[in-house]
Amino acid sequence: MANAEIGVIGGSGFYSFLEDVTEVTVDTPYGPPSDSLYLGELAGRTVAFLPRHGRGHTVPPHKINYRANLWALRSVGVRQVLGPCAVGGLRSDYGPGTLLVPDQLVDRTKSRAQTYFDGEPLPDGSVPNVVHAGFADPYCPVGREVALAAARGREWEPVDGGTMVVIEGPRFSTRAESRWHAAAGWSVVGMTGHPEAVLARELGLCYTSMALVTDLDAGAEVGEGVSHAEVLKVFGENIGRLREVLFDAVSALPETGSRSCPCGHALDGWDLGFELP
Repeated sequence: MANAEIGVIGGSGFYSFLEDVTEVTVDTPYGPPSDSLYLGELAGRTVAFLPRHGRGHTVPPHKINYRANLWALRSVGVRQVLGPCAVGGLRSDYGPGTLLVPDQLVDRTKSRAQTYFDGEPLPDGSVPNVVHAGFADPYCPVGREVALAAARGREWEPVDGGTMVVIEGPRFSTRAESRWHAAAGWSVVGMTGHPEAVLARELGLCYTSMALVTDLDAGAEVGEGVSHAEVLKVFGENIGRLREVLFDAVSALPETGSRSCPCGHALDGWDLGFELP
């Protein structure tokens, strides 16, 4: 199987500029990922892109097979993951076009499989043990610094830190929910950042989120509230520079063998009960 060192979970607009793209179909113990992996070279780095919602955006947030997605990336050699996403701003100063690199996460999802250590037998007969991975700091500290520097290098001053609250979706928040999230001091709201981050941690992967604000969430604005058309419009207006920042971040991430962050040691000392890919 082809190999890659860096994974990007995003949309089709991110892999269209890769050189000599190879489409790779990966099978996992958790079923198929959202789509094939698209492997290629970018700035001298081997990258695997995975369309989070499928290439035709046919998989809603609560139906994404997050476990298969992260497992598939690790199985081709990926050890560092960048996860660009669209979010709603929960503060009036985090308006459309803001780029935020969060340092905290709150889970408000309801039905998603969010661990590999559920005690359920795998197809090969192995059974995961109970493992409690540390998650106090959900994102890779090195990846965050790289993402922030990449944005500044493109003259797009990012918000350094903040809390992303992840809701179940696919509907947007009510005004009451949005105001509750804002009153709690959280920064942005999205639908896909969890369990992506925690599953990456359970596989010993570095994970960095890059959150593009496409709208002010319902409780932070007046009028009709958030619309899908508005989200797509703002995302389309910013996809070019987000892609540039993302590509700069890819080129600046450390070599796999020289990672100095704690992410790769998250499972040290644990008997997993099964073999990681």
